Amino acid sequence: MKDVIVIKCGGSTIAELSPEFFKSVVNMQKSGKHPIIVHGGGPAINHLLEKLDIHSEFVDGLRKTTEDVLNTAEMVLCGKVNKQVVTSIQQAGGQAVGLSGCDGRLLEVTPVNEKVLGYVGEPTKVNTSLLTTLFDLSMIPVIAPIGLNEDGVHYNVNADSAAGAIAKALGAEQLVFVTDVDGILKDGQCLDRVTSNDIEEYIADGTIYGGMIPKVKAALSTFTGGIQSVMIMNGKSTTVGEDGSVQGTIIVKSKIELSIS
Repeated sequence: MKDVIVIKCGGSTIAELSPEFFKSVVNMQKSGKHPIIVHGGGPAINHLLEKLDIHSEFVDGLRKTTEDVLNTAEMVLCGKVNKQVVTSIQQAGGQAVGLSGCDGRLLEVTPVNEKVLGYVGEPTKVNTSLLTTLFDLSMIPVIAPIGLNEDGVHYNVNADSAAGAIAKALGAEQLVFVTDVDGILKDGQCLDRVTSNDIEEYIADGTIYGGMIPKVKAALSTFTGGIQSVMIMNGKSTTVGEDGSVQGTIIVKSKIELSIS
């Protein structure tokens, strides 16, 4: 859908997002766009895990998820964080509906690597009809990244991967990652524009590492659909314009991919 803009808000930035940010999302909808917010919640999850004395670790930017970690993540993401975002949109004058990927089988997943990561899933199917129904009702979907498999088992889903899968399934106009950094950094400087070929090189040489890896991989996965570019921006210093414009790093398809698509 040409007018769909998927905005992924990182857990480290949610508490820092201003009322103006949410107002800009509402104004985006009023201008005829269909915004979707997919959110993380890492710091809040970490805080509760620490209080509950539950060990947690990361592997290549993904949280290793035991059953205890999954239960904690689901409580935080689907309960506390999701409803905070919904409330912020409504206070900005919009109407929002909070969902997890389990609601209406919105996000069906398969395990990434159960032996290494436990209950971490990769989206394989998106219930787009549920989202388009919400668009028709002038609702802004706010999605917590918990999915389920064919048997109804719940899995933790990296929010970047969830946002990428949703954007790809809907044929979104744009995918925006709102994070706590200005974009992709090289030698301390934010890169304005990179190609998908650059991304592979930057992962290999260590320029892109840690939590940025799932973001850029999600960006690359959407390029097999209709999306031509993906933005990574700092949510603490920038708002999304009513036309979806942002400042940060733009990732574009390589010339080879453009000629194929």
